[in-house]
Amino acid sequence: MSPPFPMTRAAGLEALAAFLAGPGAAYTAARNTDRGPGATPTTSALSPYLRRRLLTEDEVARAAQRAFGPAGAAAFVSEVFWRTYFKGHLETHPGAWTAYRDGLAAARARLSAEPGLRRTYEQAAAGRTGLDGFDAWASHLTQEGWLHNHARMWFASIWIFTLRLPWELGADLFLRHLLDGDPASNTLSWRWVAGLHTRGKPYRARRDNIRHYTDGRHDPAGLDETAAPLEEAMPPREVPLAPADSPPDGAVALLLHLDDLHPESLPLGPAGVARIGGLLAHAEGAVDQVRAADAAALADALARAEAHFGCPAAPVHDGWAGALPVVTPWAPVGPSAEALPPGCLRVRRSWDSRAWPLATRGFFRLRSAIPDLMGA
Repeated sequence: MSPPFPMTRAAGLEALAAFLAGPGAAYTAARNTDRGPGATPTTSALSPYLRRRLLTEDEVARAAQRAFGPAGAAAFVSEVFWRTYFKGHLETHPGAWTAYRDGLAAARARLSAEPGLRRTYEQAAAGRTGLDGFDAWASHLTQEGWLHNHARMWFASIWIFTLRLPWELGADLFLRHLLDGDPASNTLSWRWVAGLHTRGKPYRARRDNIRHYTDGRHDPAGLDETAAPLEEAMPPREVPLAPADSPPDGAVALLLHLDDLHPESLPLGPAGVARIGGLLAHAEGAVDQVRAADAAALADALARAEAHFGCPAAPVHDGWAGALPVVTPWAPVGPSAEALPPGCLRVRRSWDSRAWPLATRGFFRLRSAIPDLMGA
């Protein structure tokens, strides 16, 4: 089975402590190995908490540095910054999200019109392709809502280059089922595998690589290991990063959402929180397991916020904020941002404000700045 993910901040902190005290020391050497269901993950398995910011990237990266030192934690901290990078890149290239949504609609139309494509898609989604490894990952995804990061790369590559399925359908399958499904990381990771994010440089799943990093559990034959990368007529256009708002001086209503559920550390300045609401905006088509995780995470954040700010907290309803100005943590591109009511004042964490402007191109620029960002 997959790692258990009780969706509370307390559970996230326990998982972080367990990782630092256990598999974290071997992370650099072991992180690419997928030992399969039932085994202790070689990755941190903190992503469901980071995705909802029950844990923040800042505190997780700094905890790793305290535990292992800057050099010993470098590989892990770099992976934490990949999440930050993807968010910043999608914020400055929102057309990638729009193109994904448009491509998904077109791919769904093809499923209705092309019986052969529909049959291949249904077999892939159900884990009935006959491809060793791939079918196991498909079943694990839909049953447990989890996959090792390396398995996600193999899965996406086989989906695109061996099964010749539209990448948008695979990204949608992930986003609906993954307990850590994140619009930025998911969309841009699939684009990266396809050779669209870094143009002309796809990730191709190789039989020997899979055999090696699954300790021989999987040995898939028939993979297309030389397929050409996907192409698009025009890459997503870069746009300026939208400015954040300054919290007002005085009483406000705080609106929480699934992209930031650590209200205790929000940069609220002189604002005084007098009322708290929770906005639950799931990914389109999210399965029951994901919806339940979202609801539990939001409930935990509302309870903590009520205790921290000493005022009522509940799911949003008509008139919940009264006449108070509504302040909300920045919602990156995705369902929460699309569901925010007009007129919200959006505050942004310094972590994002410092890192996102460095995420407009490839990851190297942000990675080079990690020592400075961590030292700030």
